[in-house]
Amino acid sequence: MADSFLILAQAGAGSPLGTFGFLAVLVAIMYFVMIRPQQKQLKEHRNLLAGLKKGDDVVTSGGILGRIHQVDDSTVTVEIASGVRVRVLKTAVSAKGTVPVAGAPAAAPAEKKEEK
Repeated sequence: MADSFLILAQAGAGSPLGTFGFLAVLVAIMYFVMIRPQQKQLKEHRNLLAGLKKGDDVVTSGGILGRIHQVDDSTVTVEIASGVRVRVLKTAVSAKGTVPVAGAPAAAPAEKKEEK
């Protein structure tokens, strides 16, 4: 058993340049896979928040659908039903646009009639 430790101790660790090169490649992969997409998504969300205006349909991070009634510096007043208004932080707005309601009939595709 002592022989195996001796053999492992004699084995070279490799060049330090190779180790640093491997670490540099690993950091570059992490940047392009994790950090860069997250920064891009954050930039898109900031642009979304900067472009909010009265009358826009929005979805909050809590899943509340509504139409913007008033926009302040850090808050937005969202009308979720007629006469029901809720103040939320701008950062809580996660998407802009309408979301189809489950109970509402969707636009059906035009059916072709076959003539005999």
